[in-house]
Amino acid sequence: LLCASTLTAAFVASLPPGLLNMNAAKTSVEKGKKNGVTFGLGVGVAVMVQAYLSVRISKFLARNPEIIEMLMQVALVIFASLAIFFWLKGKKQPEDTIKYNDSKKSSSFTKGIFLAALNLLAIPYYAGLNTFFHSQGLMNYTILDEVVYIISVGCGTFLAMYLYVFYFDKMEQKTNRFSKNANYIISGLMVILFAFTLFKIITNK
Repeated sequence: LLCASTLTAAFVASLPPGLLNMNAAKTSVEKGKKNGVTFGLGVGVAVMVQAYLSVRISKFLARNPEIIEMLMQVALVIFASLAIFFWLKGKKQPEDTIKYNDSKKSSSFTKGIFLAALNLLAIPYYAGLNTFFHSQGLMNYTILDEVVYIISVGCGTFLAMYLYVFYFDKMEQKTNRFSKNANYIISGLMVILFAFTLFKIITNK
């Protein structure tokens, strides 16, 4: 259940057209699908490192009972902020276009790692998600749970990159509509996580 939940959350979070997936599509068009997949692998690896950092942060806080409630409150702020962020992003006018990043790197893999490292939202997002899973009993911070969580994050992200590499040409004409709907979906997911976390805080008092 932890694997499926984490993979789905990572996949959905990586779906809206943005810096990473649009560069995956661009790399595929310019250098071939093999390079596009390599770029996606680089992104996946970088995101797994970010997921590892998020687990370390959440694990440290969770093992200090005196700040568990504060941790839950932090998760509330993260989920609320992300819900608003993605909702506002979805409200953008259809004329808005996604800009490619033209930075030159030695390889598609390195480029994927570099650009993914610039995504500062990943660590708080996965830290909040990790905290939520822990509060629901899905994750107990065993080595196996941590490995499953980190790998699932990487696989879910890579799957979204793979989708853009191989199917962007079919989605291209509907990019703006797809972007708006995907952002609304993620915003809704954040609202649900916010509600569950708030309920957990209230019932624990």
